[in-house]
Amino acid sequence: MDVAKEKQDIENQTKGKYTMSIENGNVETGNNNKSRMMIFLIGLNVLLSAFGNTGGPLMSRLYFRKGGNREWLSAFLETAGFPILLIPMYLSYRNRRRHNPSAPFFLSTRKVFLACVVLGVLTGVDDYLYAYGLSFLPASTSALLISTQLGFTAFFAFLVVRQKFTSFSLNAVALLTVGAVILGLHASSDRPSGESNADYYKGFFLTLGCAALYGLILPLIELTYKKANQEITYSLVVEMQLVMGGFATLFCAIGMIFAKDFQAIPDEAKSFELGEVRYYVVLVWCAIFWQFFFLGAVGVIFCVHTLLAGILIAGFIPITEVLSVIFFHEKFGSDKGVALILSLWGLASYSYGDYFAAKQKKKEVALRAQILEEYTRN
Repeated sequence: MDVAKEKQDIENQTKGKYTMSIENGNVETGNNNKSRMMIFLIGLNVLLSAFGNTGGPLMSRLYFRKGGNREWLSAFLETAGFPILLIPMYLSYRNRRRHNPSAPFFLSTRKVFLACVVLGVLTGVDDYLYAYGLSFLPASTSALLISTQLGFTAFFAFLVVRQKFTSFSLNAVALLTVGAVILGLHASSDRPSGESNADYYKGFFLTLGCAALYGLILPLIELTYKKANQEITYSLVVEMQLVMGGFATLFCAIGMIFAKDFQAIPDEAKSFELGEVRYYVVLVWCAIFWQFFFLGAVGVIFCVHTLLAGILIAGFIPITEVLSVIFFHEKFGSDKGVALILSLWGLASYSYGDYFAAKQKKKEVALRAQILEEYTRN
């Protein structure tokens, strides 16, 4: 047995998936001893996810409820806040320049850039599916349908990044699917006044398609990290989100041109129920909240893994549900109640399974370390 090699393997397992450099200092993800910087980054991205997952859907629904009817514009706003990311990128660049005067502003290689372009276009398609579906659905129903994204994320994570299925994850997928079916079977009780069954089901399946596509995008982002062939830093993660957001916005802007949304904005603002000034305020905050959502998602994938990002999206659904009832006075019948319970049950099942698997892996690594220590002594 090559003791040195075995010891190195164990150390690599204990350190985790990534060794990251934040500016000029190395930050290693460990099972027992995470650095303060990593804890800060995880907390920051979870907080961004919280604001984005709740604020984004509510602001988009507010736009449609108060007189907005431009789907491409709504999709455009989901990533239009990407220029905000230039601020942390510039601060990171200045910090790098203090240590290395020749440090470049952009960190990504051509391979990573092209991958982000593709992911950006896919995100633009996903934005449009979500915006079009939300124009027909109450925010609470849309949120419950988006919860099925966890099941799609688990499935595609298994195919793309080889994350394993367990009985807990299979149970979560089944529960989330049943919840979506219950909502579909009770369309008449949830359909907004004046809307046909055909429009409701159109929104239903568009939103379900949005959940499936984003369930694919998240593992593809993690795969990009793994195949980058360069050091993955948080600065690079922000840069990647900037590129993805930029091309997603460009995709939706092209759609807006063909739909003549740019010309329609001034007239829509004048007829907006909350007033012309508040119309633009809604658009701005919509863009900000959705940028929080996307940055939080890619940050969580970087710090932990894809499935935690999916869990957070599903986990904030109850908050979105409550806020939808409070602010929009949406109906919350027994069908939604059952679907919400099933969603939470599925989320709890998956979360426990993930925790149990991590605990078992930790024990396995500790046991291997103990065996190796005894072997070296002998």
